[in-house]
Amino acid sequence: MSVRLLVFDGTPKAGEKALRSAWSVGAKLYRSLGWVDESFGAKSWTEALAWLGSVGGDSAISEVQFWGHGNWGSASIAGDALSESSFSRGHAHREGLTRLAQRMTKATSPLLWFRTCETFGAQRGQRFAECCASELKARVAGHTFIIGAWQSGLHGLAPGAKPSWSASEGLVAGDAERPVRAAWSSLNAPNTVHFMNHQVPERWFE
Repeated sequence: MSVRLLVFDGTPKAGEKALRSAWSVGAKLYRSLGWVDESFGAKSWTEALAWLGSVGGDSAISEVQFWGHGNWGSASIAGDALSESSFSRGHAHREGLTRLAQRMTKATSPLLWFRTCETFGAQRGQRFAECCASELKARVAGHTFIIGAWQSGLHGLAPGAKPSWSASEGLVAGDAERPVRAAWSSLNAPNTVHFMNHQVPERWFE
């Protein structure tokens, strides 16, 4: 038996009441539709990883979705960023990520999906995607555009694979090495899904 889990940024933040409400209500909707088994509004990545390591006991984790803020090469909860450095020995996130990897590798073709703005964009985003897939030994997915109801630039990566999408995808200012600003998602942008799409198309995995 495996579980599908959803973590979202559950912290209050001035000016983002509607966004936080959308994540919370959306998580309840996903559970009611049977698309995830459990959800949790975390106040930090330390708290999120502790929950991911304990919910459901020792059962396999087949999927984790994270809803929150992102930037090129990172995903954040209240300023606590998950990035390449999170996997480094001695980092506060390392133990939780190791536990998550242990549970995900019990599943067949597990997935970690960052439903966050531009996390897989630019060179930093591509390096982060490779790092996550390698360290977790799981498929990962993320976006290169700013996301909202429409979520563009969705790409998946399997362990050991190299990103084939352009490191400049989604950028409207700066370049792949020094990104400045990403474009908003749109129906006509590449690899676009709606927030009510709960699965990454298999053809979008490298």
